[in-house]
Amino acid sequence: MATKPRDRSGPRDPYFDQMQTALMNAGIATPTLVIDRMRLNANVDALMSHLPQKMGYRVVAKSLPSPALIEHVCERSGTDRLMTFNLPMLSELSEMMPEAGQLLGKPLPVQAARRYFDVLPSGAEGAKANVQWLIDTPERYTQYASLANELGQDLRLNIELDVGLHRGGFVPGDSLGVVLEQIKANPRANFAGFMGYEPHIPSLPTDSWRDAALKGAWKIYSEALAQAQSIFDAETMNHITRNAAGSPTYRYYHDTEVANEVSAGSCLVKPTHFDTDLLEPHQPASFIATPVIKSLPTTRLPGMEFATGAQRAWNPNHDKTLFIYGGHWLADPVDPPGLSLNSIFGRSSNQEMLNGGPELDIQPDEFVFFRPHQSEAVFLQFGDIAVYEDGAIVDMWPVFPASA
Repeated sequence: MATKPRDRSGPRDPYFDQMQTALMNAGIATPTLVIDRMRLNANVDALMSHLPQKMGYRVVAKSLPSPALIEHVCERSGTDRLMTFNLPMLSELSEMMPEAGQLLGKPLPVQAARRYFDVLPSGAEGAKANVQWLIDTPERYTQYASLANELGQDLRLNIELDVGLHRGGFVPGDSLGVVLEQIKANPRANFAGFMGYEPHIPSLPTDSWRDAALKGAWKIYSEALAQAQSIFDAETMNHITRNAAGSPTYRYYHDTEVANEVSAGSCLVKPTHFDTDLLEPHQPASFIATPVIKSLPTTRLPGMEFATGAQRAWNPNHDKTLFIYGGHWLADPVDPPGLSLNSIFGRSSNQEMLNGGPELDIQPDEFVFFRPHQSEAVFLQFGDIAVYEDGAIVDMWPVFPASA
């Protein structure tokens, strides 16, 4: 027999009560992405404290898609390395931070790369030499080699390795060797290094599987490095980028034997998808705040009013109803406690319905808080980010254009 659900509602967390006051004092009355800067700083410090000596840190721009946010993290961490993922982001960061080294986190179509050189402002000319273009196939190399010759532009080329994710890229062997030899022979191409990403490892079901997958990833990476060492001189190899990891896996790296830099971004704001054992030292630092439009003392389902009483009697968490400003985000309600979506009523991007228990006490114009599932897409849906610190909204950080 099924166990009757208990009432999960209760008093508001004082943390969110203070954040609500800050939003109201700032005159904010629409759905807003909020970043707690003190928690953000603590997360940056936690990341940097873990990195072994001489391990570099690269900021994942798609996970922190705001120029001011990226600038803040770079300043706090002392890095000038970025990982970027689309043309608008690449172009804007080249203009804003021309001295930063940008590594593409996914291969861009060669037409996007051509467009980058066409639109790059004159003041950002120096940024061209700081971009590492990601090459995942022999065909991609041929396209970029042709572009380099067409533009008369030297290109730094980073090779994507398949270290177990199986999302494309090279593995050690003949194909990798041919491309490395072609890069060496091409006066317009410079071998910049390797990138190997292994976010699948924490999701494997047992410790033994995870250990085996991690050892396998490092073995592939080491074999690729050995192959490159047989082609390029020691001076070249001493200066290449050996990029690995991401937020889910950066804490696996305790030395620089394989990788000499790790990438991370999401762990600094910690959406719910990053609530993992490895990231336990990090705190949630990003929230969606949205006003309540309607607060109703009962729950009535359209066309099913006859069933409402039975549903409320069985599940006290369906006792009361809220309709919020907006909704249908990749996010979960976290405050007030006990709120849940109503699967029968369905989702809404206009006025989402939430249900709570008898103890729910929230009025129209007060705020409901959500935790995003991820940052890269969700952060771009709300306009400027509200920066929360010491009980007040202290800044507003614009975000990048919404691009894939």
